[in-house]
Amino acid sequence: MTPFGSLDFVYTPSHDVAADVRRFTEELGAIAVFAIEAFGARVAMVRLSDQPPAIVLADHVEGERPILVYRVNDLDEAARELADRGCNPGPELGMPYGPCYSFELPGGHRIAIYELTRPRAEERLNGRFDFEI
Repeated sequence: MTPFGSLDFVYTPSHDVAADVRRFTEELGAIAVFAIEAFGARVAMVRLSDQPPAIVLADHVEGERPILVYRVNDLDEAARELADRGCNPGPELGMPYGPCYSFELPGGHRIAIYELTRPRAEERLNGRFDFEI
């Protein structure tokens, strides 16, 4: 077994977050959850269904491949298990939902694991639109 739980987010690079949100909502019928502008970056979340994963569009993410963000029950334990398997989760990052580790696999695939320590984050972010979409 692996330490991975549910795939909660697909965190994907965007060259124009507002335009991408419009495409998802107008062309695919997605629901815009939030669009935040802070620290010189734009990040927006859309949902294509009521089930995970949500799509997070971000202009500060480099590269062309998305980051698949999986929930784990215990972040430190999951990071140790992945390190034992030869994966280097790198430094701990922050996201609104809790602490997170991101790593790149050989071949360029990107994975992240996070522990849900702030379950009310989406409630706090839902409906926040700092820029026009």
